[in-house]
Amino acid sequence: MNERSDLKIDSVSALKRIQSVINRTPLQKNARLSKKYEASIYLKREDMQVVRSYKLRGAFNKISRLTNDERKKGVVCASAGNHAQGFAFSCKNQQIKGVIFMPSHTPKQKIDQTAMFGGDFIEIILVGDTFDDCLREALIYTDQHEMTFIPPFDDSAVIEGQGTVGVEILEDLPDVDIVLLPIGGGGLASGVGHYFHEAKSDTVCYGVEPLGAACMQSAFSAKEPITLDHINTFVDGAAVKRAGTLTFAYCQKYISRIELVPEGKVCSTILELYNHEAIVAEPAGALTVAALDAYKDVIKGKKVACIVSGGNNDFDRMAEIKELSLQYEGKKHYFLVNFPQRPGALRLFVTEVLGEHDDITRFEFIKKTERERGPALVGIELRSPEDYDSLVERMKEKRFDFKEINRDQTLFEYLI
Repeated sequence: MNERSDLKIDSVSALKRIQSVINRTPLQKNARLSKKYEASIYLKREDMQVVRSYKLRGAFNKISRLTNDERKKGVVCASAGNHAQGFAFSCKNQQIKGVIFMPSHTPKQKIDQTAMFGGDFIEIILVGDTFDDCLREALIYTDQHEMTFIPPFDDSAVIEGQGTVGVEILEDLPDVDIVLLPIGGGGLASGVGHYFHEAKSDTVCYGVEPLGAACMQSAFSAKEPITLDHINTFVDGAAVKRAGTLTFAYCQKYISRIELVPEGKVCSTILELYNHEAIVAEPAGALTVAALDAYKDVIKGKKVACIVSGGNNDFDRMAEIKELSLQYEGKKHYFLVNFPQRPGALRLFVTEVLGEHDDITRFEFIKKTERERGPALVGIELRSPEDYDSLVERMKEKRFDFKEINRDQTLFEYLI
């Protein structure tokens, strides 16, 4: 994989090396979040980076260190999107041939952006259902063509480059108490954690992972990286099955604690950031802000930097984001309802079961056979999660036979 573990990490020198091509992103105090959590909350806006994520820092730093022979043979990467864009930008800037492997589910917006940044210097290959699947194919291709692999996180030069985020935070906020770091494979957390350990060891670094892809916390528990059997790929920028060897070692030393955030909570945070601050954050970019509730006791009265790691969000996903947010907040529920075969049953459901502010958002009958109608799939949106119990009670009072789909994960995944 051409990983480097022997490189002495120096993120200050790395920043000098890459500063001509990156944006120095702002560290902005957020009044709304500061008031809510009784702390000074600052957002490090890596969504405003050249490629709309911090990944350019590590990719460019790594590629800028290649030998002339390595440059001539070309480079390969595997990425869920943001590393690919930083890689593509670097290839075009350095005029090096690059091949990019991306998971087949990667949002179209990220694919198009990657192609735009790399131009004629890159080729994109979509393969596999997860990052780990496409990583395997990328490594095979790298060996077959004797090229150099540019890891997304598990490499000292990449970690060094990502650590430049920490350098900028400390320069802009010298008395920062806490830094919240999103974790996918762990490159950003490793680099920033290492930098603060060296430059200001009393600053505490905390990590955040999506609940459905907790590879680093699993590694912490097992005391070594392990491969997860299954992950939720919704937070695509942090959907990694296995933490890196180097990044695990660094995070174990420098990250004091990791909190897991449900994907639905991430969705609610994306919508809040957009509605209140006009910030377009991708799911991984919203992780640290979504974790503020989990860290509210330790951050009170402190100066806290939250890294908004990326803004490559495809607006085609907004309907899904809103749906997951409503479900997480307890405002969206699905039922299988067996309507009695009698006149007025549907009218009764609408007029006497639904509350004044309840809305039917989905209604379809499920066929048993061509001639026989089965139960109806009914989606209901509530104004408040507190309205749920009374809705269920009214269905029972009116003797409707129903099943709550939200509480049956297998059925939910099959039908919804």
